[in-house]
Amino acid sequence: MKKSTLALAIGLLLVANNGFAKTQKMTLEQRLEQLEARLEAAENRAAKAENQVQQLQVQQAAEIQEIKVAQGNTPVNGTTPAQETKKNATTPNLVLSGYGDLKIYGDVEFNMDAESNKGVLAATNSNVGDPTNERWDLNGRILLGFDGMRKLDNGYFAGFSAQPLADMTGSVNLDDAAFFFGQENDWKVKVGRFEAYDMFPLNQDTFVEHSGHTANDLYDDGSGYIYMMKEGRGRSDSGGSFLMSKQLDNWYFELNTLLEDGTSLYQDSRYHGREMSQEKNVAYLRPVVAWTPVDALTISAAMESNVINNAYGYTDAQGNFVDQSDRNGYGMTMTWNGLKADPENGLVFNLNTAYLDADNEKDFTAAANALWKRFELGYIYAHNKIDEFNGLIDHDDNDWFYNEGTYDIHTIHASYLIPNVMDMQNFNIYLGAYYSMINSDNSNPENYTDDDDRYGARLRFKYFF
Repeated sequence: MKKSTLALAIGLLLVANNGFAKTQKMTLEQRLEQLEARLEAAENRAAKAENQVQQLQVQQAAEIQEIKVAQGNTPVNGTTPAQETKKNATTPNLVLSGYGDLKIYGDVEFNMDAESNKGVLAATNSNVGDPTNERWDLNGRILLGFDGMRKLDNGYFAGFSAQPLADMTGSVNLDDAAFFFGQENDWKVKVGRFEAYDMFPLNQDTFVEHSGHTANDLYDDGSGYIYMMKEGRGRSDSGGSFLMSKQLDNWYFELNTLLEDGTSLYQDSRYHGREMSQEKNVAYLRPVVAWTPVDALTISAAMESNVINNAYGYTDAQGNFVDQSDRNGYGMTMTWNGLKADPENGLVFNLNTAYLDADNEKDFTAAANALWKRFELGYIYAHNKIDEFNGLIDHDDNDWFYNEGTYDIHTIHASYLIPNVMDMQNFNIYLGAYYSMINSDNSNPENYTDDDDRYGARLRFKYFF
């Protein structure tokens, strides 16, 4: 009986064990089937994503090709055929030296001018060749700038600036070309072609000319001279500048040295009716001191002087060389810049004065101008006293200075800024105008003492990129 019971129990265990094994086996198969289904679904999703990427690449390539055709440019990065780039020794790339930052920028400035030398302002010029006729023309340029800068943790820096200019007449010139180094907010050295501190700011000077067809910074013999402390400022076409500056709290000190051919100051190398002959280069020293007691106010004083004797002059009837290069200038300016505290309603006001003591000539200039809510208005007064004059060659009625005497020039200028044209912050339009008059008390042989006036208007397009 005991044996039968034991045998029955063993049989039941064998049957149960066999059934459990079958149940476990079916569960593993189901799991494998599920894993296979998930893997297949993942492969389908990957294939779908790959197709979408390929479609996107094809679409982007088509868009780039469309841009290329529209612009007419060379292939942009990534679109040059692979068989073409394989010909190169290295992969095409733009690489910087890694020593500092490089900034590339541009400045577009084109003008439409209407101006009269004498008489009624008009948009036509009926008698070409008559210097008293009106002018109507287009002028301007595009500046492309490259600035490099490297700064160290201790505040030392070094950099350069190069600014080629292309104008609508087809010529290419240069604005600035300079190298500089120093310590931030402390001292600086600058060498090359550039302009030093502005001692005669004219504010928003869109269009400022003067009676007697006088250039602002170039002596035109036979015309009035508006002296503005610019003879030693720099950006010369016949020399270069070396500048040292120091910032000490709210004081700024600057000394610019300009070495150049001194006769380049005069149009046609003529001064007081004589042709100037160069003996050696001039050396202008131009120290400037500026004080800023508060953020909005700056008061500046400066002088400029040629320290080289007998740099240029003329030979008299006895064969003696007469030096004409002794020129000493002095100036002061005060600027209130309320835009620093209030960019919308701040007032900018300049008060300028300058005096030149030169051989046989004394010139005094004073000016005031103000800018408020994008409108600028200014006045310039110039007084020229000529002690000796030899007479002009090829004199005509458009020349005012051909004898000793005193001459006064009065100029009013105005401008208005139209900002953000077409909602572009880098696109502005300026409207400018001026009126200038000259009179004199000289007693020349022709008794030519009547007043003479000039006036003009300008539309300027200004675009930064």
